Amino acid sequence: MTVIRARVLGFCMGVRRAVEMAEAEAGRKPVRTMGPLIHNPQVLASLRDRGVEMLDEGELPADLGGLTVIIRAHGISPALEEELLRHRAALTDATCPLVKKNQREARSLEGAGFSLFIAGEKRHGEIAGLQGYAPGGTVVSDAAEAAQAALSLSRRNPAAKTALIGQTTIGVREYAAIGEAIRGRFPGLKVVDSICGAVRERQESLRELCGRVDAVVIAGGRLSSNTRRLLDIARSLKKPAWLVESAAELTEALAAEIGGYQIVGLSAGASTPDSVINEIETKIRLLSP
Repeated sequence: MTVIRARVLGFCMGVRRAVEMAEAEAGRKPVRTMGPLIHNPQVLASLRDRGVEMLDEGELPADLGGLTVIIRAHGISPALEEELLRHRAALTDATCPLVKKNQREARSLEGAGFSLFIAGEKRHGEIAGLQGYAPGGTVVSDAAEAAQAALSLSRRNPAAKTALIGQTTIGVREYAAIGEAIRGRFPGLKVVDSICGAVRERQESLRELCGRVDAVVIAGGRLSSNTRRLLDIARSLKKPAWLVESAAELTEALAAEIGGYQIVGLSAGASTPDSVINEIETKIRLLSP
């Protein structure tokens, strides 16, 4: 079996920055993260081993005095940030710079009178943060939802100024389809170029890889939005594909499935560390018939 890696894979700048900030704080004083710092189980486990625990937004302690709280890479809402400060937390902001830029843009657009559509996963932390900056925005998860939301707005306000901003990890084609659905009712829609360049590179790199391989393994956490989208892309291109969080998941049964293909591609989400990618590649090679 031949294993070929995608041209671009693994940690993006925002994730690497957040992890390095957390590691720098670990051990010096009590540290917590506001929600999961990133969506990768091995990284979170490593931080826990170093004393970095996770806070739950719904169960904040009454007093966080003396605690350093790291804001996750996906960002949080202004209301939650204010609550943490009221609870006397010392904040370290590890929000991805692009996410932070999109938060400011969302606030600016809503303040300028735009009816804002927010494209992404309704329960994702990044979307929750964006909604905090633009509470009047409407979250749409796909083109069908966008078309319905646009129709509803057109009935209430056919002359509305509209804008679209998206989760940084949304699929390029998915975002374009959502924009087209809204333009059917509002041709003057303003579309913010909000997709992370690193995510776009990983998606394009995977598409290139799929043209060279028989099947694909995607390395990364199942809670990672950008990782799941890589899996969706591979399958949309009619490639047999598996999402694998760790080398331990490459069982004999799965190896038998993968072993039926001569050339296997390996891609990874933007929150997957090099160590996990390397372990998975090694295991694929060892398990191949």
